[in-house]
Amino acid sequence: MQQTKLLYLEDFTLLNTDATVVEVINENSRDIIILNQTIFYPQGGGQPYDKGIIEGHSGKFIVEEVRFVDGVVKHIGQFENGAFDVGDEVKCLVDSVRRELHSRIHSAGHVVDMAVTALKLNWVPGKGYHFPEGPYVEYAGNLDGLDKEKLKTDIENLCNKFIEENRETKLLFMDKGKMKEVCHFVPDYIPEGKPARVVMYGDFGVPCGGTHISHLGDVRRMTIRKVKAEGENIRVGYDVEK
Repeated sequence: MQQTKLLYLEDFTLLNTDATVVEVINENSRDIIILNQTIFYPQGGGQPYDKGIIEGHSGKFIVEEVRFVDGVVKHIGQFENGAFDVGDEVKCLVDSVRRELHSRIHSAGHVVDMAVTALKLNWVPGKGYHFPEGPYVEYAGNLDGLDKEKLKTDIENLCNKFIEENRETKLLFMDKGKMKEVCHFVPDYIPEGKPARVVMYGDFGVPCGGTHISHLGDVRRMTIRKVKAEGENIRVGYDVEK
């Protein structure tokens, strides 16, 4: 099967587009639509999937879940009416409210990383959880000799300073080997099957395939909920202004 063109990687502000139906599948009593290209973000990288609508002359499909499998994006959900045939031209509409919130939360996670880097804490970035329910980022490192309450305040103040600077978000596509030229940290593992992309906030680069806001000011104010040891890692919990 042909791989799905990932339009959201090239333009995360695109919330509607045309596409062609490549395949219609039914698995476990759920309908799955495969398109030649998509603006729907499939869950991954700590960010939830998009929801929305795929609509054509012959039917309307409610997208309830989106997954990326072996280079193909699966739009999972149900038909509100009608059905699609292979080759049908359809219009994709992403739930803009959901996308905006997830993009703000995801970008805010990278703002935490900017603050941690500025404080020269020498923590190594790990996983991020950018869901609305209790988002956080984790680092390999320790809190030995650090005042956690002061650190929480310092990270929060720096985060909001960077947001107030309203740095523009830019996208760069490059070989993984070149990422260290623009990123302070590049993980050993970067998912295969997608173009290698760096998100730049001013001069701060992060390898990331998620969706983001166009300027850091769009994050609005951040708060740091906690800085705590979590096993062998450090977890920094944060929230964005709703």
